[in-house]
Amino acid sequence: MKLQESGENYLETILILEKRNGIARSVDVANELGFSKPSVSRAMSVLKEAGYVKVGQINQLLLTEKGKEVAEKVYQKHCVLKEFLMQIGVEEEIAAKDACRMEHVISEQTLKCILKHMDKK
Repeated sequence: MKLQESGENYLETILILEKRNGIARSVDVANELGFSKPSVSRAMSVLKEAGYVKVGQINQLLLTEKGKEVAEKVYQKHCVLKEFLMQIGVEEEIAAKDACRMEHVISEQTLKCILKHMDKK
């Protein structure tokens, strides 16, 4: 199953919440993304069925191995793109928003070239 941009955003948000708070719950994801709880619940059902997420003993969202791999890859792209955009003069808030959109479509080749360019500075 090819994950859509929204699915990648949910997985990345779970990863970020886990890093920040030690736990991610559906309500936290809803608050972080500004979505309704029913929308997040539906998305989590789809991600569970696809094997990206599971629910823990205290109803927290847990990334599976497969989910964590996707989330970390998307998050790494986001961080690299945001940093790169800021290095070329884009304001942090705009860089973060642009990186969030770009992270889903950038090719591996372009990402590698950006990383190589950033190492030269």
